[in-house]
Amino acid sequence: MDAQKSMPILGNCRLLGVIGDPIKHSLSPVMHNAAIQAYAQEQGMASVPFVYVPLQIALEDLETAIAGLDAVHCQGFNITIPHKQAIMNCLDHVTDVAKRIGAVNTVWKSDRGWEGTNTDCHGFLAPLLELNRTWNQGEALILGNGGAARAVIAGCEQLGFDTIRIIGRDRSKLEVIQGDFHDDAHPNRIQINTWDEVADFLPKAQLVVNTTPLGMAPKIDGTPLEAEAIELLPSEAVTYDLIYTPQPTKFLAIAAEKGHVAIDGLEMLVQQGAKGLETWLGAKPNISVMRDAAQAILNR
Repeated sequence: MDAQKSMPILGNCRLLGVIGDPIKHSLSPVMHNAAIQAYAQEQGMASVPFVYVPLQIALEDLETAIAGLDAVHCQGFNITIPHKQAIMNCLDHVTDVAKRIGAVNTVWKSDRGWEGTNTDCHGFLAPLLELNRTWNQGEALILGNGGAARAVIAGCEQLGFDTIRIIGRDRSKLEVIQGDFHDDAHPNRIQINTWDEVADFLPKAQLVVNTTPLGMAPKIDGTPLEAEAIELLPSEAVTYDLIYTPQPTKFLAIAAEKGHVAIDGLEMLVQQGAKGLETWLGAKPNISVMRDAAQAILNR
């Protein structure tokens, strides 16, 4: 955005932010402030209504920090690692989707107090919905069983997959996720397997999602699946990596070379952020502005 047209920050500006530990890597401030500037200009405002800042908060200081944000009349904030689950104990109301995922990433202040939801599922789904595919006869293969996997599982449920198979190293942790996502209407939908079994299920996968940090900068030579394993995927399988640095990851580079649709994590980041910002603005933000702002930082 043209710096000469930037809207000023005046005394009526409200506070937004993102809390985490660490937080210096976050692209959220540049995305959100660019969109807020664009919104203020589109609305003919004299100044920006919000400013969005990074807030590094240690886990043991979380409750104190939330009280402080309340005291300064913060309108809302995003939450990243390691607070997405712990924040739920600090809120007055949590949406059903956040309860399903077991984590909150977006909080706002309402008449009911602090309310929280999870927009990661929305962000994950956005680029998949643009493909206009039918998924209900397919199998989703989710690589990894950490916090990010939970939003992906919820998204795959919404897409209507018959089978959602989660691959992890620790069977006891896998069993916890399987129990958390059990659905009496679809009792066999969630399946769990360990990494030594992954090759058995690649030929059935219509969607493969990497939720692990394998391949993330600076360790860009890592990949959850080597070329020989990716060869086992059906030609129509979609590959998706939640990582967005580098672009592409080794996993997606190999997959694209073999003709698969390859989606990186930037669109999920942008779309989940836009959904949260919509809650605070009361209007849809300019997603293109957010995407371009984030991409500009990644291209440096």
